[in-house]
Amino acid sequence: MELVSDPKVKQTALSAIGNTPLVKLNKVTKELDANVFMKLEYFNPTGSYKDRMALAMIEEAEKEGYLKEGDTVLEYTGGSTGSSLAFVCAVKGYKLKIVTSDAFSDEKIDTMRAFGAELTIIPSPGGKTTPDTIPNMMKLAEKMSKEPHTYWTNQFHNKHMLKGYNGLGKEILDQLNAQVDAFVASFGTAGCSMGVAEVLKARNKNTAIVLIEPEESPIVSKGIAGTHDIEGIGVGFVPPLLNRELYDEIQTVSTEEAIDMTRKLARKEGIFTGTSSGANVVASLRVARKLGAGKNLVTVAVDSGLKYLSTEVYH
Repeated sequence: MELVSDPKVKQTALSAIGNTPLVKLNKVTKELDANVFMKLEYFNPTGSYKDRMALAMIEEAEKEGYLKEGDTVLEYTGGSTGSSLAFVCAVKGYKLKIVTSDAFSDEKIDTMRAFGAELTIIPSPGGKTTPDTIPNMMKLAEKMSKEPHTYWTNQFHNKHMLKGYNGLGKEILDQLNAQVDAFVASFGTAGCSMGVAEVLKARNKNTAIVLIEPEESPIVSKGIAGTHDIEGIGVGFVPPLLNRELYDEIQTVSTEEAIDMTRKLARKEGIFTGTSSGANVVASLRVARKLGAGKNLVTVAVDSGLKYLSTEVYH
């Protein structure tokens, strides 16, 4: 049977990744002169911007011959990367093994399982992200990667993901006719912030790139690793993909501030997302105050609030 030729029809679910809406914030920004826009990445198939990087990591590995039919993909992840990899692997027919932790939401763990991933869960003290959470997951994943016919995506060291996020940067430029004065983003792997920064800085070197760490764990800006409750960021070490030449400033946001803003986004803007996105907006408002009238700032709603219904954010 012939495939549908209409370009509006996607041939597989993978083709639904990207081209997400860019929305202007109005109520949490009502006293600001600058324009603050939020890229709603929860419009991606799994409700997360990680779909972009998961597809890029898998397809680039295929092109380079590291991943072949019948192989098993392996990754350590807090859940969103795992959900996205599980989605991509389901469509492409690969088995997937995930090393994760009970520090992350039940919804993320359940989603990975729903797509068919095989999970190994490492306990974390108090169910929170500690400085040891990610390193412990990485160590186990490295051990498991020695198994035959296993491809370890190893996200913190995988430069292929930058290509996926380059696409996000290009979409932002297109949606704002290249008029982008600042981009604000929290970071875990730093893949999104660096991938977008590559594109924005190449277009205009004066575009300000502001990154965000948890106030309780400012490992890059202050050399302090601590325990916090903003999922997906503040991993307890400096991510290898972080490029000092591509960002201008790092700010910190507390877990309390992030949670408060996440709730405000849902109740005032109708934007239903998670705490790292709340942190993005907290810092964006600070930066916007300095930018002034007519300037455009962009940040990201990295995933859906549906991933956090079991957490304190929405209780």
